[in-house]
Amino acid sequence: MRPEAVIFDWGGTLSEFVPVELIDLWRVAAHRLDPDREDELCRRLVAVEAASWARTTTTQRSSRLLDLLMEASAALDLDVAEAVLEEAATSHLDAWTPHIRHDPDAVPTLTALRERGYKIGLLSNTHWPRAYHERFLERDGLVDLIDVRVYTSEIDWTKPHPAAFRAVLDALDVADPGACVFVGDRPYDDIRGAQQAGMRAVHRPNPALPAGAVTPDAVITSLPELLPLVDGWR
Repeated sequence: MRPEAVIFDWGGTLSEFVPVELIDLWRVAAHRLDPDREDELCRRLVAVEAASWARTTTTQRSSRLLDLLMEASAALDLDVAEAVLEEAATSHLDAWTPHIRHDPDAVPTLTALRERGYKIGLLSNTHWPRAYHERFLERDGLVDLIDVRVYTSEIDWTKPHPAAFRAVLDALDVADPGACVFVGDRPYDDIRGAQQAGMRAVHRPNPALPAGAVTPDAVITSLPELLPLVDGWR
């Protein structure tokens, strides 16, 4: 079956993996919440975020950035006004801005796929709000190349839950998951999840992640390698 759509993961797939110190990125938010307990809040925020990501292998329930900030604050018996939570969220996201960059091959690869008539989707496990993802995609010339962008901060489930993959299929108006190719770097969330949802799965290995006990339909080391691969699935 010729694919109708190609769906991408975001972090580590379209965007480049950048090693960062998470505690530094949370510090600005912690300072905004309570400067007198900044260090304690930093540690709590890092732990709360780690627990949130761990849920992708357990409940697969999604979360939002504000949820994480509220959970960390409540754990330390802090009563924080909603406006301050919003400001803390903005501070944290702004701290990420200089670290976000997209693969230089993303624009030409997505352009070539669109020229071939494929629908293009994005499905990202994230607790960030849509506006921040869109800002980076627009900055780097990608937003108009992706027909549908689904962020799990806006739905109930994260990858690898089938409902997360169903959400992007529905948004693309593609009924048959077998007509979709999913491209991602995470063996469990992306590859296993896509295959269990009925899609072909292309693994773009991330050296920062363990290989995982999965067998993708194909493996690429760069985005342009996707073009002849997808063209060959007819």
